[in-house]
Amino acid sequence: MEPYQALANAIVELAAKDYKTALKYHYKHPDKSEYAAEVDSLERFFRSGWYGMLTDLDGEYLMKGVQALVRKEVAA
Repeated sequence: MEPYQALANAIVELAAKDYKTALKYHYKHPDKSEYAAEVDSLERFFRSGWYGMLTDLDGEYLMKGVQALVRKEVAA
């Protein structure tokens, strides 16, 4: 793997982890606007052209997967 591809993968992986954390906080504290703002910011990233340059993985698909995971964890 090329070094630039490893960096791109690391950026996407960190954004997915941050999105998972932000969603958990947002589900647990829906009245806190800073959590909603963080979720919105990350969702904009997953839909951005820059994200598309980093990976071929569909951003909507990634977000839905993380959302499903968080719903399971929060419900448990």
